[in-house]
Amino acid sequence: MSRPHVASPPSEISLSPAAGGWHCSHLYYSWNRTALARMQPTEISAGIDAVTALLDPEETDAPLRMQTSVVSGHKADFGLMLMDPDPLKVERVNQRLLASPLGHALVPGYSFVSATEISEYVPTVEQFGERLIAEGETADSPTYSAKVKGYADRLVGMNRQRLTPDFPTWPNTCFYPMNKKRKVGENWFMLSKDERNALMSEHARSGMAFAGKVSQLITVALGFDDWEWGVTLWAANPEFLKEIVYRMRFDEASARYAEFGPFLVSYICTPAEMLKHCRISG
Repeated sequence: MSRPHVASPPSEISLSPAAGGWHCSHLYYSWNRTALARMQPTEISAGIDAVTALLDPEETDAPLRMQTSVVSGHKADFGLMLMDPDPLKVERVNQRLLASPLGHALVPGYSFVSATEISEYVPTVEQFGERLIAEGETADSPTYSAKVKGYADRLVGMNRQRLTPDFPTWPNTCFYPMNKKRKVGENWFMLSKDERNALMSEHARSGMAFAGKVSQLITVALGFDDWEWGVTLWAANPEFLKEIVYRMRFDEASARYAEFGPFLVSYICTPAEMLKHCRISG
């Protein structure tokens, strides 16, 4: 019997994303009120202390980014958004939470596992320059040089935010997974790169209209989860979440080629505020 071919090992063996990004998990839980009712007040008090400590973003073993929110509706009671180069550090939060004194009163609901990336549709400096020329600029003009330099300077910060994002301070947030269609006549992956770029440029322009109102993070889940991408939105006002999703539904990239999963809307809070909101008290 011939031996199976052994592939060459990767240049670097690591749990961290090779492109320098972070792992990301969205985790949603509900409280089992029957289990809570069986617990003694001293047990619940100890559980409150434990959960508050392990969800503290300043805790020694905490992921680099950790955000708690209370969820509207019956899909979940609260949610966590966790990000770190180490996927096991992210997952440890889940395991420690389930192993805590309140763990047997927690019901894991929905989860989404993904990673940060710089999208292939983000123009390079060279592509940005080519777009300017196509729009009528000349390569030797001062205006062209100023615009290219300005974009190059902004691109550094924008790509850092895509790979290793800071969470906005806005209190309203929404998460949903999505796919691009692979149907006859509506197959995103059969379009040319130029066609996809044009559609995503239109989509990006719609999003830019909400600058100062909404912040967006797209994470990739291809090979990680059942959906292809995850979209996290933060907004200065909950009304803006509705407005941006509605506006962008009219873009062809969404109207023709997008499929959406469940929407989970929630409100940022501290772990202590989440427990109080959920009426967890000893």
